[in-house]
Amino acid sequence: MSDLRNAAMTSKAWPFEEARRILKRYEKAPPEKGFVLFETGYGPSGLPHIGTFGEVLRTTMVRRAFEVISDIPTRLICFSDDLDGLRKVPDNVPNPEMLAEHLQRPLTSVPDPFGEHESFGHHNNAMLRRFLDTFGFEYEFQSAREFYRSGRFDETLLLAAERYDALMEVMLASLREERQQTYSIFLPISPSSGRVLYVPLKNVDGAKGEITFDDEDGTEVTLPVTGGNVKLQWKPDFGARWAALGVDFEPYGKEHAPNTPIYSKICEILGGRPPEVFTYELFLDAEGQKISKSKGNGLSIDEWLTYAATESLSYFMYQKPKTAKRLWWDVIPKAVDEYHQQLRAYADQDVNARLNNPVFHIHGHDVPTSDMVVPFAMLLNLASVSGAEDKETMWGFIRRYAPEASPATHPHLDEAAGFAVRYYNDFVKPGKVYRAPDDTERAAMEDLLARLRAWDGGLDAEELQSMVFAVGKAHGFEPLRDWFKALYEVLLGASQGPRFGGFIALYGIEESIALIEAGLAGTLATEPVAS
Repeated sequence: MSDLRNAAMTSKAWPFEEARRILKRYEKAPPEKGFVLFETGYGPSGLPHIGTFGEVLRTTMVRRAFEVISDIPTRLICFSDDLDGLRKVPDNVPNPEMLAEHLQRPLTSVPDPFGEHESFGHHNNAMLRRFLDTFGFEYEFQSAREFYRSGRFDETLLLAAERYDALMEVMLASLREERQQTYSIFLPISPSSGRVLYVPLKNVDGAKGEITFDDEDGTEVTLPVTGGNVKLQWKPDFGARWAALGVDFEPYGKEHAPNTPIYSKICEILGGRPPEVFTYELFLDAEGQKISKSKGNGLSIDEWLTYAATESLSYFMYQKPKTAKRLWWDVIPKAVDEYHQQLRAYADQDVNARLNNPVFHIHGHDVPTSDMVVPFAMLLNLASVSGAEDKETMWGFIRRYAPEASPATHPHLDEAAGFAVRYYNDFVKPGKVYRAPDDTERAAMEDLLARLRAWDGGLDAEELQSMVFAVGKAHGFEPLRDWFKALYEVLLGASQGPRFGGFIALYGIEESIALIEAGLAGTLATEPVAS
């Protein structure tokens, strides 16, 4: 066993902890199907959101971790429950009145309100696949519509009809009394209207694999459970799919956790072995509300990628999956800088530290090097004080600070400079609030101004930081962070900011002198300081 595998067997990184649980399933014998199956589920009743992406990413991280500790082949299926009936019209789609006419029809039978695909379900499936392909995931897409209609699910559906009473016993025990009166694990699809019907069944013939019910017009109908004539209610569908596919690992949000025993029992009745499940916490919007497909609240994947690279989103998803996280615009800069900090650390780490580093789980064995010689947060401040409208303006400052850097040799930095200009103009600029310094702050800034005018130490960021630090100490700021907070609020219009010595080195001595002069004169709120 290699050093890498040995280290992985004791690593406390959560993907390795999950991978070891999966490996334990097969400590006596390898899987009869010849591979370990990872699955993620998606309900295309609304546009895919960032949480859906996170589920596939995290499963991919566990899959990669498993492939480090085992030679058993793996597969990843992304399953779309697109045979589900449209229960309500989402808030974030066009032509809602058109969708309202198709409530309870299978999502793949509902017209596409965007007018681009065969159905609403097909549209949302295409969006999901585009998102996943953007990130280079290796996965197999499975559609419930095809799964039910193609015959792949027939054996399990027939077994469900045969063992109907046992399955119903599990489900009825979880339902309120009034719901028990009409509940069935099978939902017939009306041959007349095409709607998914929530109706009581008059008979289930386990030997023939048929159900009998009254259609919407009162006509008694008998249908086989195969051929796409029915779909299972969502809880039985979960467990039945586990049994039919032989799923070994599936993640889902904490709202599913109370149902895990039900899913597992259904799976066992249908001859399967329940998978290892990974329950993660939910993403929250700016107000702390759960992100919803139908509401469209929270950030979308496309919105994140408008302001930062894909790797920063992957980094955000890796962090503490069992902790609820607020997912809003202001988390992006922090994620970008922390991701690059981890990249820089990776190069000098031993194998144990590397396996605990998020970038290993983002990139696998091919971890790139970081060329971000300027942090993203500092690029934002540079865009602010320079009034940059494009990244070419930013590069005028970057080249002076790091002469060896160029867009060709530092592509990530070049990309980040463009993102910083866009992010600043869309989010930072509208919320900037400058203030005047008080007497103590004014005296300290005038001292800093004098020292910068006399400065002959070049653009060494650490020396400049020490000088700024010394000014704060000399003027009695306690704690010293109040000095830096004053600089940020007076000069940058924000309560937080970069290491100020590094900022001076990047922006330039003369430019920083002009900035402080403008701050003392109270003119920063009206226009940026020209370079």
